[in-house]
Amino acid sequence: MHKNLKSHINTRRRDFLKGAAAGAGLLSTVPVLGQNSESASSRPAVLPPSSAQVEVEAGPSSAATPGRFVEHPAADYMVDVLKTLDLEYVTTNPGSSFEDLHESLINYGNNTMPEMLTCLHEESAVGMAHGYAKIEGKPLLALLHGPVGLLHASMAIYNAWADRIPVYIIAGNHKDPVGDIDPLHSGQDLGALVRDYVKWDDDTITVKQFAESALRAYKIAMTPPMGPVAVMIDHDMQGESLPRDRRPPVPRLSLAAPPQGNSGAIREAANLLISAQRPRIVTGRSARTPRGLDLLVELAELLQAPVSGADRVNFPWTHALYGNGGQDYQADVILGLEVNDMSAIVRNAAGSGAKTISISSTDLFHGSNLRDYGRYAALDLSIAADAEASLPSLIEEVQSGIRAANRGVIRTRGKQVADVHRQQRRQSVENARYGWNASPISTARLSAEIWNQVKEDDWSLVSWMGFISNWPATLWDIERHYQYLGFPGAGGMGYGAQAAVGAALANRKYGRLSINIQCDGDLNYAPGVLWTAVHHRIPLLTVMHNNRAYHAEVMFVQRTAARHKRGEDRAHIGTTIRDPDIDYAAMAAAYGMYSEGPIKDPAELGPALARALKIVRGGEPALLDVHTQPR
Repeated sequence: MHKNLKSHINTRRRDFLKGAAAGAGLLSTVPVLGQNSESASSRPAVLPPSSAQVEVEAGPSSAATPGRFVEHPAADYMVDVLKTLDLEYVTTNPGSSFEDLHESLINYGNNTMPEMLTCLHEESAVGMAHGYAKIEGKPLLALLHGPVGLLHASMAIYNAWADRIPVYIIAGNHKDPVGDIDPLHSGQDLGALVRDYVKWDDDTITVKQFAESALRAYKIAMTPPMGPVAVMIDHDMQGESLPRDRRPPVPRLSLAAPPQGNSGAIREAANLLISAQRPRIVTGRSARTPRGLDLLVELAELLQAPVSGADRVNFPWTHALYGNGGQDYQADVILGLEVNDMSAIVRNAAGSGAKTISISSTDLFHGSNLRDYGRYAALDLSIAADAEASLPSLIEEVQSGIRAANRGVIRTRGKQVADVHRQQRRQSVENARYGWNASPISTARLSAEIWNQVKEDDWSLVSWMGFISNWPATLWDIERHYQYLGFPGAGGMGYGAQAAVGAALANRKYGRLSINIQCDGDLNYAPGVLWTAVHHRIPLLTVMHNNRAYHAEVMFVQRTAARHKRGEDRAHIGTTIRDPDIDYAAMAAAYGMYSEGPIKDPAELGPALARALKIVRGGEPALLDVHTQPR
């Protein structure tokens, strides 16, 4: 209970006292429930509060003040503006600072485009928006109560900022906290709370300003480098009367074309790649759309160069050119595409004399406080542009520059890279056999059992695989841009379940099967998102990676103890989630979700998965609690 708590309690108590005073004559006749008349009569009567007490507690009576009706609230016009932005959903935890807009969305806007989704925490509202945008390539609206709701959401906003994800935020504010409004729920400059990690924010006090800022915010969010934006709206502005003849026109949305690389610089990059004996391509977030993946395949095949990088699915992971080319492949030209931090690559390249190239839109926008931009890298060629938008011209330059003399070298290189890819994949499958029948269940078997039952579906892995030793990377056929969401951006815990539900929401209309291999520590940050999935019928298979610890931190403490020449026997203190173990199946059931577990016997995992998948394929979420090995 966080929004206008004091005001809410005061108002409810005020209403009760006024009602009690008005009905004083009735109080003496109401029996005391649950007691017989004899015991009740032996107690002194409860006297109603006097008029003076009511006045002290609730303020002067306003019974004589007629109600104020607004037939054409400004919030209706605000809904018309929002409907120009192609927003499918609003994720929100309700608050008094946007009550007029809330009502207009569900009644005037008929709760369609956007449809309101109820969240139990503001961090979940933004986390869902993060996962949704990774699948859909566009934002939904996260509607927040400020400042306390905005503060609750701040970690999720930071994750989206570091992940270059377009999240569209509107935050309500009581600019003039009079009457019942608690000043603690008001801000002079609400945007200051998140300004270090949003791409743009504005504080709007008129509907005309709101209309322009709403469209400008969307445009900025969708222009690479993408990122979260925030528009602040005043509570009183939303409830003002605004008849149709006084409405300003609704502006038309005009999106910006992504910035492309300078033609001369692109030509120079092509020449370096063509003349290289061992070029390598490293990707970060280069595929904004499915076309970005196809373009990178075309470039890699022209050069027969290996492609590495697992932030997103920028390149099919089953492709023969996926990987680093092997230990003996010493690159002499390295092309980075939307790689956030090229410093390590540049540092290693300097030792071998390799040339480095970067095409990244990150160079077009930097904040000054948080180091989301990485360390400085002294590149040989830096092109400040969107990688996906620049690939067509780079491909054209490479195509026209390759000569017959190069083709034999290129074919030989491609064959060597493909051989290494096959060997590495075969070895990974072999490694998965270790501990196959172990209990707790190995993360390799967990991943393999899931894959065995979903590989014929149109599936999407909507969780990060870093905490399960990246087993799906080699055990699953990851080939399409939506089949893996990648890293959470800033690495903030709590992202996993929230983003998974948001991504599953986006996948729902495509009939895709969404799979979330969920870390136990992460879920405990905001488990209420499970209720949102149930309530809004969002089909999602959640399989708990329940290793009963923050295991990365277990290893940190163990390593530090060894470095300090002390024993590791106390590394569990402050890092494990045991005594008692948490029953995640019971937790999910409490939110109304189908669940099973805890599953400890690996032989029971396959049948349990089949039962849970039947529920998910039927359009409902399900959770399996699986006791797992640490990694």
